[in-house]
Amino acid sequence: MLVIMKNDATESQVEAVVREIKRMGYRGIPIPGALRTAVCITGNEGPVDDSRLLSMSGVKETVRVTKPYKLVSKETRAQPTVIVVGQVAIGGGKPVVMAGPCAIENETQTLTIARIVKEHGAQVFRGGAFKPRTSPYSFQGLGEEGLRLLKKVREETGLLVITEAIDHTNLELVEEYADIIQIGARNMQNYSILRRAGRSTRPILLKRGFAATIEELLMSAEYVMAAGNTDVILCERGIRTFADVTRNTLDLSAIPSIKELSHLPVVVDPSHAAGRSEYVIPLSRGAIAVGADGLLVEVHHDPAHALSDGRQSLDAEQFASLMRQIT
Repeated sequence: MLVIMKNDATESQVEAVVREIKRMGYRGIPIPGALRTAVCITGNEGPVDDSRLLSMSGVKETVRVTKPYKLVSKETRAQPTVIVVGQVAIGGGKPVVMAGPCAIENETQTLTIARIVKEHGAQVFRGGAFKPRTSPYSFQGLGEEGLRLLKKVREETGLLVITEAIDHTNLELVEEYADIIQIGARNMQNYSILRRAGRSTRPILLKRGFAATIEELLMSAEYVMAAGNTDVILCERGIRTFADVTRNTLDLSAIPSIKELSHLPVVVDPSHAAGRSEYVIPLSRGAIAVGADGLLVEVHHDPAHALSDGRQSLDAEQFASLMRQIT
């Protein structure tokens, strides 16, 4: 349920509503809007008796939310959410490009790629310090040393940085270095890391799982938001189908579908969907055409010798071509 406040409702009146909701045994989360504030009630398993709330000062009306994902739903917030990180706005405007290597390998590689993506217009540098891999024998990342290199990228280039936290225990460490924290497809329904991400002060980029439905993705985002962090970016990165021409099947229909249901921004990772660099540019164009708020693209200055996912990484020339085609 949403408690809709009047246009002239004061901050103290909103706080009084939140306290009353707590007395009722639920949790009230204020959601400021352009014209008025709404308070979302969570924690209820059935209908809420709204008679007491309707009699309170500053309350205009109550609205029942029909979706199981309350905070994520457009029923709760009609206008698209714009997440501002530094000077970068994600959602509701010009698409944001997050680009860089799959894995941080060393200082030379990291700074070389950062300069390339910065030169051609990327606003965020992506790079994995911790790499959950299918094979235990594959390169697993540099760990904290990789995070320190990401910090150096920010200091030298001014780019924001995004990197993945692989479990709830290392999210605090990632939080110290990253501007945006990625939760990967394998962890989309890892509820301990989702709850911990909900207590973070950093925006969370949440990737759709290999076989997850749209509703399951939105419910995972609800876990993060219900724990207190409302800065969530959703990411479509391809799902597993019977097709084997590409690494995964990019579900472009997910972008308009999510936007019909949710106010959260949606970005697309064409690199992990395709698994082949020659498909990344056309898939990126398609993603922007259907309304994606940004791209998460893998770039490497020497893909043939990359320690992780070189086959799907764009080189400098390909990345420059991508940026010309989407801007």
